[in-house]
Amino acid sequence: MNKKVVLAGVILISLAIILGAFGAHGLREVLTEAQSKSFETGVRYQTYHGLALLILGFNADKFKGIHTILYLILAGVFIFSGSIYLLATQDAIGISMKFLGPITPLGGLLMIVAWIIFIFKVVRSK
Repeated sequence: MNKKVVLAGVILISLAIILGAFGAHGLREVLTEAQSKSFETGVRYQTYHGLALLILGFNADKFKGIHTILYLILAGVFIFSGSIYLLATQDAIGISMKFLGPITPLGGLLMIVAWIIFIFKVVRSK
């Protein structure tokens, strides 16, 4: 087990639960349906990747050098989900976050790269 990776997964999932509840209840009257769905997408991807880190962390002894995957997933979630949260709530907070629109896919790309690296680690594992 890799404690650091497991802890990162638990933190991502915990924050996703908090943000999901906040989005569903605290922002219900503030966000449009489209904004709410977008916010939910950020929460969903954050949750998926938190679960992935838990699985990876508990099986870390089977793979070497998983820290690259950890950092790519964390950066990807921060950029992807974080920018979605800000874009979805920009009207509510009164600050334009439109500049984040082109940045969001970079977070997705970082997560994809993490998964590709993981594929290679699985293929190379004994």
